[in-house]
Amino acid sequence: MSKPRLQPGPDHPITITPTGSRVTVTVGGQVVADTADALTLQEASYPPVQYVPLADVDPALISPTDHRTYCPYKGDASYWSLPGAENAVWGYQDPHDAVAAIKGHVAFYPDKAEVRIADRTAAS
Repeated sequence: MSKPRLQPGPDHPITITPTGSRVTVTVGGQVVADTADALTLQEASYPPVQYVPLADVDPALISPTDHRTYCPYKGDASYWSLPGAENAVWGYQDPHDAVAAIKGHVAFYPDKAEVRIADRTAAS
């Protein structure tokens, strides 16, 4: 059975824009990611999500897991754990064309990591 594949549109818009500010991610006071190249993904009425280049995440603090989910708008999601936080990070290694810009980027669950944009705290 094939998975449903939906396109963003007026009833479910998705926009991806450069954040334009430095984004840092911390867990327990330890910096996990620090980048000037984050993307803000705004999907429908959900809170905006910061997608950080995987290259800007400390590889010593992130480990892949076997957990997977599927979004009909974005594709198959892979997950990573942080120290003390299982499946705290997700990303789309081969996203659908409509969201291709997030390839090579990951996002962090706001209840498992603190995501800060410049001098303000952001919803992850």
